[in-house]
Amino acid sequence: MVRYVINRLVFMLISLFILISATFFLMKAIPGNPFMGEKNVSPEIEARLMEQYGLDKPVFQQYTKYLGDIATGDFGISMKRLNQDVGGIISDTFAVSLKLGAVAIVVAVIVGVLLGMIAAMNHRKIIDNVAMILAVLGIAVPSFVLASLLQFYLAQEAGWFKVMGLNGPLDYVLPVAALSAQPIAFIARLTRSSMLEVLHADYVKTAKAKGLNSVTIMFKHIIRNAILPVVTYVGPMTANIITGSVVIERIFGIGGIGKVFVESITTRDYTMIMGITIFYGIILMVARFITDIAYVIIDPRIKLSNGKEG
Repeated sequence: MVRYVINRLVFMLISLFILISATFFLMKAIPGNPFMGEKNVSPEIEARLMEQYGLDKPVFQQYTKYLGDIATGDFGISMKRLNQDVGGIISDTFAVSLKLGAVAIVVAVIVGVLLGMIAAMNHRKIIDNVAMILAVLGIAVPSFVLASLLQFYLAQEAGWFKVMGLNGPLDYVLPVAALSAQPIAFIARLTRSSMLEVLHADYVKTAKAKGLNSVTIMFKHIIRNAILPVVTYVGPMTANIITGSVVIERIFGIGGIGKVFVESITTRDYTMIMGITIFYGIILMVARFITDIAYVIIDPRIKLSNGKEG
């Protein structure tokens, strides 16, 4: 197990290095610079800003310097926000996105698993059909469409919620509903199909033949095995919800990291783009790492040989 963990960590570092290098050179390949086209910026001032941020040096020299700064945890200074550290901006804005995303993840897992279990236990009945229709709608309707509909009907027309902002617990309801709808649908479908397979497995029939009560069979034999596909999905889903809420943040006027990321791209704030890209990459890799470890722990059929899954 220890060797498996070390192998995964080494793989993460290699992946992160490739991500940093690819993003850096792709960004530099785009013509122009962050100060081109700025109002009230003369060529002399532009040249001075280029020198200040090291953009007048050869690209490979900029690259090696950036790698050295990253190795010491220095993400640099934003090129568009006066004297603001990239790490500080990420820290402040990510806290908002994290709270919103964490609530959406908890809601998605609980509601999705319950919906899938109810559908599987009532296979081919009205409840099963209704649950699957809701799941299909959840997958088919984009989150930004659902967010706009919720905002219009429940906030603007009914007045039950605030249209914009995230100042209290009630303000989380609409953004969380919009963010979690699609994951709920995926988890419900995964749980349902997985449970239908497990319900007819030989070890479940054997457990029933031994006279075990239904609660023991459900939690010890059915849910534990049926939940594996959900665990596999939860890792990437977690990263996607936390890092991909930019549209929802914009619709509801929430100042999270996604909103900053889009603004950085439009203004070509190199240091912010690099910093948030690396941050997103680390989140995705850590989520994948935790998923792999959880998968090995939960599924006894997975054996490790020389640090590799077998």
